[in-house]
Amino acid sequence: MPRLAVVTVTYSPGDYLTGFLESLEKATTLQPQVVLADNGSTDGAPEAAAAKYDHVTFLPTGANLGYGGGMNRGVATLDPDIEFLVIANPDVEWGPGSIDELLAAAERWPQAGALGPMIFEPDGTVYPSARRVPDLIGGIGHAVAGLVWKSNPWTRRYRQEDEDRTERSVGWLSGSCLLVRRKAFDDIDGFDPRYFMYMEDVDLGDRLGKAGWLNVFVPTAQIVHTKGHAAGRHPELMLPAHHRSAYRFNADRHPGLRYAPLRLVLRVGLAARSRVAVALAKRERAEEL
Repeated sequence: MPRLAVVTVTYSPGDYLTGFLESLEKATTLQPQVVLADNGSTDGAPEAAAAKYDHVTFLPTGANLGYGGGMNRGVATLDPDIEFLVIANPDVEWGPGSIDELLAAAERWPQAGALGPMIFEPDGTVYPSARRVPDLIGGIGHAVAGLVWKSNPWTRRYRQEDEDRTERSVGWLSGSCLLVRRKAFDDIDGFDPRYFMYMEDVDLGDRLGKAGWLNVFVPTAQIVHTKGHAAGRHPELMLPAHHRSAYRFNADRHPGLRYAPLRLVLRVGLAARSRVAVALAKRERAEEL
């Protein structure tokens, strides 16, 4: 049987962590070690979970390292013989057998560096978690048109919502839930810690692909993700972080003096889009109250 560990990054996860751990018991016939890489929780939930479950370890990271940095810290504590890592948000609820489905797919796809499940939102809709790596033109179209024209062709192409829900290789997978082959994770030195939040999963999938690994979507494995429980409370912080990460992703792929004008245009354009997105989010929140 493969050796398996689960790592999640916690930041005052509240009751979500209870659902995460309770549903995990039905997600696999294995008994994985669970590491809670904690970025500074104040609600006591991670400590309580570690006290309740013998297989759960509470790991304070010492600072808010962001999602990728916290994951890297958690993975670094694991036995090097661990063959597979489950990397997931603490607000995930696992479908029965979901992790075992991912492990079975890993056997079918020996070149798979990362495998991701079908992700449902709490209302039952499917979240488009298997996507293309955005190119520059498509990314600009998605960013510009996406605020006011949700069904624009660039967004549809990027999100791949029209694709068949079949097991297949894709550009990248949502980092909210991944089964990662440890060798692949180590080959690319894990997450890039410069991404504090957002786009770290796009970057991970892109670098896995460039290193010769595959990202495989496995729709027979299914989970529910209450996405953005932290982000939803603080759009004025999270949305700018998202746009900064988008700039970093594109700037890294267009280095040097030749692309300096392009990077300047991207920086100014994304900063402007961020301000508009924050204003729209605040207006929507005010209308809900």
